[in-house]
Amino acid sequence: MAGKLDLAKELWAFMRVRKKWWLGPIFVTLFLLGSLIVLTQGSAVAPFIYALF
Repeated sequence: MAGKLDLAKELWAFMRVRKKWWLGPIFVTLFLLGSLIVLTQGSAVAPFIYALF
């Protein structure tokens, strides 16, 4: 668990120092899609995700 928090801290520091704020919404969207797939176990959401891409 600590490794994941370190990754989030490093990502935040990267965006803050290099002014890459446009990466924030991309990471949030990817996190939400990943959470949706994990929470619904993938099968019910698959047709909707295929439609997105």
